Amino acid sequence: MLIDPPAEFARLLPVNARLLGLDAGETTIGLALSDTMRTIASPLETIERRKFSKDMEKLKKIIATHAVGGLVIGYPINMDGSLGPRAQSTRTLVANLGKHTELPMLLWDERMSTLAVERVMLEADMSRQRRAQLVDKLAASYMLQGFLDSMPR
Repeated sequence: MLIDPPAEFARLLPVNARLLGLDAGETTIGLALSDTMRTIASPLETIERRKFSKDMEKLKKIIATHAVGGLVIGYPINMDGSLGPRAQSTRTLVANLGKHTELPMLLWDERMSTLAVERVMLEADMSRQRRAQLVDKLAASYMLQGFLDSMPR
């Protein structure tokens, strides 16, 4: 179920449950996981998107394995605040996820997350191939950390 505002989402989370951050692109979904205290986000993995049923099967295993209590999904808002086709695609993904899980879900502004992560990787002199391998899960981690940092302690 999609929950807004963020304070309501946080209130619905079980105690000590981790959050799973999703950065959904056209071909991949980057995943990040919070710790049980919800202070630190860590990159987890990148799922190559195939059929939704296969992707959901993988997500369900990850959710069960890591005792996930909520999903924070990157919402690709345009720089001017408008919503484009990527935002609609994300909303469709959320609607489909909602048919398969009862976990609370929150859309979180992901503007600049990929750009910020790519800048750090370039500064670290990573190869193009290595950047491509890491960018999605690092962007998910950056986005999830933004949410965690916004939560009152």
